[in-house]
Amino acid sequence: MSEVVLIVDDDPVQRRLVEAMAQRFGYRALTANGGDAALALLLGDQPTQIDCVVLDLVMPDLDGLGVLARMRQAGLDTPVIIQTAHGGIDNVVSVMRAGAADFVVKPASPERLEVSLRNALATKALASELQRVKRSRDGTLTLSDVISRSPAMKPVLGAAEKSAASTIPVLIEGESGVGKELMARAIHGSGERRARPFVAVNCGAMPENLVESILFGHEKGSFTGATEKHTGKFIEADGGTLFLDEVGELPPAAQVKLLRALQEGEVEPVGSRKTVKVDVRIVSATNRDLIADVKAGRFREDLFYRLCVFPITIPPLRKRPEDIPELVRHFLTRIAAEQGKRLRALDGSTMAQLAAFRWPGNVRQLENAIFRAVVLADGDSVGIAEFPLLAGQPLAEGEPEQLSEAAPDMAPDMPAGPPQSISDRMARLKPSVTMVAPSLPLTDSRNDVRPLEDIERDAIRFAIAHYRGQMSEVARKLKIGRSTLYRKLEGLGLEQEAAEVAVNEAVAAE
Repeated sequence: MSEVVLIVDDDPVQRRLVEAMAQRFGYRALTANGGDAALALLLGDQPTQIDCVVLDLVMPDLDGLGVLARMRQAGLDTPVIIQTAHGGIDNVVSVMRAGAADFVVKPASPERLEVSLRNALATKALASELQRVKRSRDGTLTLSDVISRSPAMKPVLGAAEKSAASTIPVLIEGESGVGKELMARAIHGSGERRARPFVAVNCGAMPENLVESILFGHEKGSFTGATEKHTGKFIEADGGTLFLDEVGELPPAAQVKLLRALQEGEVEPVGSRKTVKVDVRIVSATNRDLIADVKAGRFREDLFYRLCVFPITIPPLRKRPEDIPELVRHFLTRIAAEQGKRLRALDGSTMAQLAAFRWPGNVRQLENAIFRAVVLADGDSVGIAEFPLLAGQPLAEGEPEQLSEAAPDMAPDMPAGPPQSISDRMARLKPSVTMVAPSLPLTDSRNDVRPLEDIERDAIRFAIAHYRGQMSEVARKLKIGRSTLYRKLEGLGLEQEAAEVAVNEAVAAE
């Protein structure tokens, strides 16, 4: 799902123009005809998730400054771009002091609005990512830090929230790379034990002869090489949470000892004659089918039922494509900052192909692909050329196959030769602007004089196309005011067409 931009303006023509531009930039646009309607969406009983607000400064009911003040009083840090027909320095200073992210003068050109939106959203994403990194290092991640907009993840997050309110043992299931450890940390950070240790151990990475020592500890001299006393993971996590990653990889002997530790609530370090009481909350994870392992005798049935008290299954990334754009933006923001690069968001074509890819390695593979793309990028943009894994790879069902079938019919002049990339074919399908002929007929097919309204409509349509949607230039050359031009656009039914021309020119300029 694309980022959501709320457009607030009492002028319906201006509202539709900005809405059309935002949609063509790849955002999902919502509109409100005034300040009160905007606050109902932002701060209502069931607030809509809004990523950025384009807010008119002068409105009849509640003006832009009033809306901005109410948002900040409610603790809402959504970036706001103020737009107004009056660009005086006093207005600019007032709105920036009130907390606006940017200020644009009506009618804003597509290029100016796109840059403003991109910068505001990038700043918000970077701030969110920095906070998330800080909480991750501090061990205070919560379920609100899990990046997801997919309906498939709603029941998962709901179950995780319920499990966080207790100390019930949780088993997180899912393919490798879906984010099982992140979910475990979020559950810990959302519960009562968030101020206590979170200790993670990869059960598949422990040597079989050292599993007991790593989990339960050992005394000095208890075996060859034990030159110092070692506190095991259970004792380290006392009072907090112990995360057993890939628990299905534990050898049979270790499974027996783990079961006893869970049943008795105590551990016995290797070489010690005394047991140590521990208060540990267990969260485990696996990418294996543990039920099949139990039936095959590879995993103890009694241990399985000790661990799988509250199972949570995270769906693979291919089952939740709505999460891909949001994950891409967050990874791009964080990695670009780490690498010291100033990169803008991906274009719509590249994002569509990333969302269509099946990602067998799930979120981990996506993150690494973004890392590579950032390193490969030479300029300030990231395109399909920086994702070589997409070329010739199997994609998700639906759009790619439909596009490849439709392309020959929609672009019959496509040259013969080797198959072209999806981005090349999509570029051929971009909407083009058909300009009106420079000679305007004064009579119709019956040799009657055409109505003045029709002649005026054609003249304005030609001027818009001729000056590539630059409304200030159109008004200047027609020798009318901009407000008069917008009234004529509305009266002649040209406002949507004008918006499309302006946005198409902005897309072509890229």
